[in-house]
Amino acid sequence: MKIYAVVLVLVLSLICFGELQASLLRTRRELKPPLHYHGIRDPNGSYCERRGGCCPGRDDTCIMKYMDTICYCDLFCNRTISDCCPDFWRKCLGIPPPPPPHTNGKVCHRNGQQYTLGATYKENCNMCTCTDQGLWTCEQNVCLIDTEMINSINSRDYGWKAGNYSQFWGMTLNEAISYRLGTKKPSSTVMNMHEVQMDMGTEFLPRYFNAAEKWPGLIHEPLDQGNCAASWAFSTAAVASDRISIQSMGHMTPLLSPQNLISCDTRNQAGCNGGRIDGAWWYLRRKGIVTEECYPFTGLHTAAGSHGNRCMVQTGSVGRGKRQAITHCPNAQSSSNEIYKTTPPYRLSSNEKEIMKEIMKNGPVQAIMEVHEDFFIYKSGIYRHVPLNENKPPQYKKHGTHSVRIIGWGEEWGLNGETLKYWIAANSWGKNWGENGYFKIARGENECQIEAFVIGVWGHVTMEDMHHHHK
Repeated sequence: MKIYAVVLVLVLSLICFGELQASLLRTRRELKPPLHYHGIRDPNGSYCERRGGCCPGRDDTCIMKYMDTICYCDLFCNRTISDCCPDFWRKCLGIPPPPPPHTNGKVCHRNGQQYTLGATYKENCNMCTCTDQGLWTCEQNVCLIDTEMINSINSRDYGWKAGNYSQFWGMTLNEAISYRLGTKKPSSTVMNMHEVQMDMGTEFLPRYFNAAEKWPGLIHEPLDQGNCAASWAFSTAAVASDRISIQSMGHMTPLLSPQNLISCDTRNQAGCNGGRIDGAWWYLRRKGIVTEECYPFTGLHTAAGSHGNRCMVQTGSVGRGKRQAITHCPNAQSSSNEIYKTTPPYRLSSNEKEIMKEIMKNGPVQAIMEVHEDFFIYKSGIYRHVPLNENKPPQYKKHGTHSVRIIGWGEEWGLNGETLKYWIAANSWGKNWGENGYFKIARGENECQIEAFVIGVWGHVTMEDMHHHHK
């Protein structure tokens, strides 16, 4: 009898506790602060619909998980706008959701949805904000990806086609000029550098030439500098890589490290904030650099030598002009920390035939060019700057200095039967830009100043090096 009485007491206690808990749940629900006081969050979310429908009257179990809490799909939730799920009004009542109480009815509309005061969204490179007049106001930055410009170029015959690049979407033109180029204009002293005299003789220059076809396996693929303004390091390392590979007849095929230059060449250089190619060549001649495998590109957006981007490779002299690394590679998986060097660079004439002969005889060259706003959207064809923004304000017509690697040339026939001559050049914006990372640009016209300052170089390669690598 005693046991029965104890069980009865326990059952009655549980029933009372359950009623108390239900009472507390209802009380909490009535007292809880409004879920949507600042507007409907996740307005496109599926809640009541995903639950399978709505509940009549009041049903405290008619709930769905919502953000970090719960929301309701019963008709009781609509006594205020406190705890209804975002799709309750459309799904259960077939009406648009009400505005939050503190907006005095002022809301902004976009794509059939209501947004509260202070709400924001990004339209390409411009942030738009819902103001207290119930209107969107947007920033007025010039965006790098301009669909109007893309359509204008593609609808006419400019000799090249434009493309919309996802990696550039949301960037301003100013950001692209600041982060995607990074070669400083050479000083007047460097620009007056003596040009090598070339005996052209009667050497035949073909209509088409590509260094990658003459020296298969020795011309390196384009890299991607990301948002690191260091084309000065990428173009220098790329030309040195190709020249050393060609000069050693394939016994050495290093893909040299731009990061080594970015982090360690700190003499009047600014790493991912820009640098000079003459400083880069000085470093390659005096110090030398390791391979990309040994010292991979990190893309740290800091100046050379600053915290987080310090030089990770130290070199020491071992006599007869040779140097070797005295520290291990930053990449622990790389076994070789060998240093590669070049001789001083030499400047070529801006005569297209002399540049062609140099490329055909000795390999790719480095060129400096002016990049205009339309070059970023180049997709294919023979590029020429199209001044579509000529009549727009100055902020639409930005340009900056860049450096690239020219690896060959060719010719095409224009629509009117004219000969269209071009250079084949490698950029450093990755292989999904342009023609697999390369671009064609008008030849013989100094288009974008590309023939004004062209550099060649010899690798510091000895018979000992070749013998060592051949083994």
